[in-house]
Amino acid sequence: MFIYSVRASHVRFFALLAAAVVLLVGFVALGGSQAVFASAEAGGDYSFGGVKDAEGRLSFLSQFGIEVKGDAEEQGFTMPQDFDRVLRGYNEVQKAQGLDLSKYVGKNVTRYTYEVSNAACEGTVYATILVYRGRVIACDVSSADPTGFVKPMTDFLSIAKTAST
Repeated sequence: MFIYSVRASHVRFFALLAAAVVLLVGFVALGGSQAVFASAEAGGDYSFGGVKDAEGRLSFLSQFGIEVKGDAEEQGFTMPQDFDRVLRGYNEVQKAQGLDLSKYVGKNVTRYTYEVSNAACEGTVYATILVYRGRVIACDVSSADPTGFVKPMTDFLSIAKTAST
Protein backbone atom coordinates (compact mmCIF):
# COMPACT_ATOMS: atom_id res chain seq x y z
CA MET A 1 0.00 0.00 0.00
CA PHE A 2 1.25 3.47 -0.94
CA ILE A 3 0.42 6.54 1.13
CA TYR A 4 1.37 10.06 0.17
CA SER A 5 0.70 13.05 2.35
CA VAL A 6 0.32 16.55 0.95
CA ARG A 7 1.29 19.51 3.06
CA ALA A 8 -0.25 22.94 2.67
CA SER A 9 3.10 24.27 1.40
CA HIS A 10 3.02 21.73 -1.46
CA VAL A 11 -0.50 22.76 -2.43
CA ARG A 12 0.48 26.42 -2.40
CA PHE A 13 3.57 25.71 -4.52
CA PHE A 14 1.60 23.83 -7.19
CA ALA A 15 -1.14 26.47 -7.19
CA LEU A 16 1.45 29.20 -7.84
CA LEU A 17 3.09 27.07 -10.53
CA ALA A 18 -0.27 26.52 -12.25
CA ALA A 19 -1.05 30.25 -12.09
CA ALA A 20 2.35 31.10 -13.60
CA VAL A 21 1.77 28.65 -16.46
CA VAL A 22 -1.68 30.12 -17.15
CA LEU A 23 -0.23 33.65 -17.22
CA LEU A 24 2.59 32.57 -19.52
CA VAL A 25 0.21 30.87 -21.95
CA GLY A 26 -2.03 33.96 -21.95
CA PHE A 27 0.96 36.22 -22.54
CA VAL A 28 2.13 34.18 -25.52
CA ALA A 29 -1.42 33.99 -26.91
CA LEU A 30 -1.59 37.80 -26.89
CA GLY A 31 1.41 38.02 -29.21
CA GLY A 32 4.39 38.04 -26.91
CA SER A 33 6.07 40.80 -25.00
CA GLN A 34 6.69 43.20 -27.86
CA ALA A 35 3.06 43.42 -28.98
CA VAL A 36 1.69 43.66 -25.44
CA PHE A 37 4.17 46.30 -24.31
CA ALA A 38 3.82 48.35 -27.51
CA SER A 39 0.08 48.49 -27.09
CA ALA A 40 0.30 49.39 -23.41
CA GLU A 41 3.01 52.01 -23.89
CA ALA A 42 1.45 53.70 -26.85
CA GLY A 43 -2.13 53.51 -25.65
CA GLY A 44 -3.35 52.04 -28.93
CA ASP A 45 -3.15 49.13 -31.29
CA TYR A 46 0.14 50.21 -32.83
CA SER A 47 3.21 48.00 -32.98
CA PHE A 48 6.47 49.84 -32.29
CA GLY A 49 8.74 46.84 -32.93
CA GLY A 50 9.96 45.02 -36.02
CA VAL A 51 11.54 48.00 -37.80
CA LYS A 52 14.91 46.46 -38.61
CA ASP A 53 14.81 47.35 -42.31
CA ALA A 54 13.17 49.72 -44.79
CA GLU A 55 10.18 47.42 -45.27
CA GLY A 56 9.57 47.32 -41.52
CA ARG A 57 9.77 51.12 -41.28
CA LEU A 58 7.30 51.58 -44.14
CA SER A 59 4.96 49.06 -42.54
CA PHE A 60 5.24 50.96 -39.25
CA LEU A 61 4.33 54.25 -40.95
CA SER A 62 1.38 52.68 -42.78
CA GLN A 63 -0.25 51.83 -39.41
CA PHE A 64 -0.84 55.56 -39.03
CA GLY A 65 -2.07 56.03 -42.60
CA ILE A 66 1.20 57.65 -43.69
CA GLU A 67 2.45 57.27 -47.25
CA VAL A 68 5.93 58.51 -48.15
CA LYS A 69 7.88 59.79 -51.15
CA GLY A 70 11.23 58.19 -51.87
CA ASP A 71 13.74 56.78 -49.41
CA ALA A 72 14.48 57.89 -45.89
CA GLU A 73 17.20 60.27 -44.87
CA GLU A 74 19.17 58.27 -42.29
CA GLN A 75 21.33 59.65 -39.48
CA GLY A 76 22.88 57.88 -36.49
CA PHE A 77 23.61 59.65 -33.21
CA THR A 78 24.03 59.06 -29.49
CA MET A 79 21.14 60.14 -27.29
CA PRO A 80 22.56 62.92 -25.08
CA GLN A 81 22.97 62.45 -21.33
CA ASP A 82 21.36 65.82 -20.57
CA PHE A 83 18.21 66.95 -22.38
CA ASP A 84 18.18 70.61 -23.35
CA ARG A 85 14.94 72.62 -23.53
CA VAL A 86 14.21 71.50 -27.10
CA LEU A 87 14.78 67.81 -26.40
CA ARG A 88 12.71 67.99 -23.21
CA GLY A 89 9.86 69.51 -25.26
CA TYR A 90 10.25 66.80 -27.91
CA ASN A 91 10.14 64.15 -25.21
CA GLU A 92 6.84 65.60 -23.99
CA VAL A 93 5.46 65.02 -27.52
CA GLN A 94 6.65 61.42 -27.22
CA LYS A 95 5.13 60.96 -23.79
CA ALA A 96 1.77 62.03 -25.27
CA GLN A 97 1.85 58.82 -27.31
CA GLY A 98 3.25 56.59 -24.57
CA LEU A 99 6.97 56.74 -25.48
CA ASP A 100 9.83 58.13 -23.39
CA LEU A 101 13.31 59.01 -24.66
CA SER A 102 14.85 59.25 -21.20
CA LYS A 103 15.19 55.45 -21.16
CA TYR A 104 17.67 55.66 -24.05
CA VAL A 105 20.19 58.18 -22.70
CA GLY A 106 23.67 57.34 -23.98
CA LYS A 107 22.37 54.78 -26.52
CA ASN A 108 23.23 54.83 -30.24
CA VAL A 109 20.02 55.64 -32.08
CA THR A 110 19.18 55.99 -35.77
CA ARG A 111 16.84 58.70 -37.07
CA TYR A 112 14.88 58.09 -40.28
CA THR A 113 13.09 61.02 -41.90
CA TYR A 114 10.58 60.56 -44.71
CA GLU A 115 8.67 63.10 -46.76
CA VAL A 116 4.94 62.41 -46.38
CA SER A 117 3.09 62.21 -49.69
CA ASN A 118 -0.50 62.03 -48.45
CA ALA A 119 -0.60 64.94 -46.00
CA ALA A 120 -3.50 67.32 -46.52
CA CYS A 121 -1.45 70.20 -45.11
CA GLU A 122 0.08 72.90 -47.27
CA GLY A 123 3.84 72.70 -47.61
CA THR A 124 6.15 69.81 -46.90
CA VAL A 125 5.37 67.42 -44.08
CA TYR A 126 7.89 64.95 -42.66
CA ALA A 127 7.51 61.72 -40.70
CA THR A 128 10.44 61.03 -38.39
CA ILE A 129 11.14 57.86 -36.45
CA LEU A 130 13.94 57.16 -34.00
CA VAL A 131 14.95 53.50 -33.85
CA TYR A 132 16.96 51.61 -31.25
CA ARG A 133 17.64 47.90 -31.84
CA GLY A 134 14.74 47.43 -34.26
CA ARG A 135 12.20 49.25 -32.10
CA VAL A 136 10.72 52.71 -32.59
CA ILE A 137 11.49 54.77 -29.49
CA ALA A 138 10.14 58.07 -30.84
CA CYS A 139 8.08 59.18 -33.82
CA ASP A 140 6.47 62.38 -35.02
CA VAL A 141 4.95 64.21 -37.95
CA SER A 142 6.16 67.75 -38.55
CA SER A 143 5.74 70.60 -40.97
CA ALA A 144 8.75 72.13 -42.70
CA ASP A 145 7.08 75.54 -42.44
CA PRO A 146 8.75 77.78 -39.79
CA THR A 147 5.32 78.36 -38.21
CA GLY A 148 4.43 74.68 -38.62
CA PHE A 149 3.93 71.92 -36.10
CA VAL A 150 5.50 68.87 -34.48
CA LYS A 151 2.85 66.37 -33.44
CA PRO A 152 2.80 62.80 -32.19
CA MET A 153 2.52 60.34 -35.07
CA THR A 154 -0.61 58.96 -33.43
CA ASP A 155 -2.26 62.32 -34.30
CA PHE A 156 -1.55 62.08 -38.07
CA LEU A 157 -5.09 61.18 -39.11
CA SER A 158 -6.58 64.05 -37.11
CA ILE A 159 -3.98 66.45 -38.59
CA ALA A 160 -4.86 65.32 -42.09
CA LYS A 161 -8.62 65.70 -41.45
CA THR A 162 -8.21 69.15 -39.86
CA ALA A 163 -6.07 70.42 -42.69
CA SER A 164 -8.43 69.14 -45.38
CA THR A 165 -11.54 70.88 -43.97
